Amino acid sequence: MKIRGERECKECGTRWSYYETGSVGCPACGSLHSVGVDERTEHTDLQVAFDLTEVRNAIDDRPTDDIAERAREACREYVRRRGFISAGDLRELDDTYLAASELLHVADLVRRDISLEEREELYFLALLRDADEGERPPADQVPPTLRGARGLAAANAVRDYRRDVRTWAEDRELTAAERGALETLGGHVTRIRMLDGDVSPRTADRLIEATRDLANGLRGDELAFTRARERLEDLEFDDVETDGRFGD
Repeated sequence: MKIRGERECKECGTRWSYYETGSVGCPACGSLHSVGVDERTEHTDLQVAFDLTEVRNAIDDRPTDDIAERAREACREYVRRRGFISAGDLRELDDTYLAASELLHVADLVRRDISLEEREELYFLALLRDADEGERPPADQVPPTLRGARGLAAANAVRDYRRDVRTWAEDRELTAAERGALETLGGHVTRIRMLDGDVSPRTADRLIEATRDLANGLRGDELAFTRARERLEDLEFDDVETDGRFGD
């Protein structure tokens, strides 16, 4: 969505940036009557708070499935409202978004599992403890039963990020190699989602690494673009060799 982010209040003349406040209301007088004073730019990244403190505070008083439901709803709302273009600039695929996405999928499994094992519950609690700080357990700590959640979270996050990348790139002339890399990335996302995320956590994390390198490459970092293409090629090789689900 292209908007005029620099606003001027018709009532009191105050100027402010919608990009910073995320609100069309005047910060001085509260009036909703304002005009844009700059050129329209693409902007999808809303100002969204992500705080799981209330959910964590209920751990001792509520059953695990209820805690999981609350965490799931908080993460779903955050992910739903987030974007990656700020005032025309492409932002990173950040760790907080990834942690929220993974907690969303893990919590969905936890709330429906009546025979939750201790390792699974501890992993869920670790995510709940740190997700709003942008932290999550490393790949080697993912329980086998939750690797699908890790993979699906990564694929969905990359799908959403890639959508904004394509929007951001509409006003730019991408090379054939850049367009090809974006298509390859989309193909990996589709395959992982078709598997319900059931790939190794290492593959899921490498998908994220490739995406970040590709974004940096599209911003002009040639070395990052080269790394992105190599990672995407290696990721395809890993899918064939590790998961054994894709043929020629």
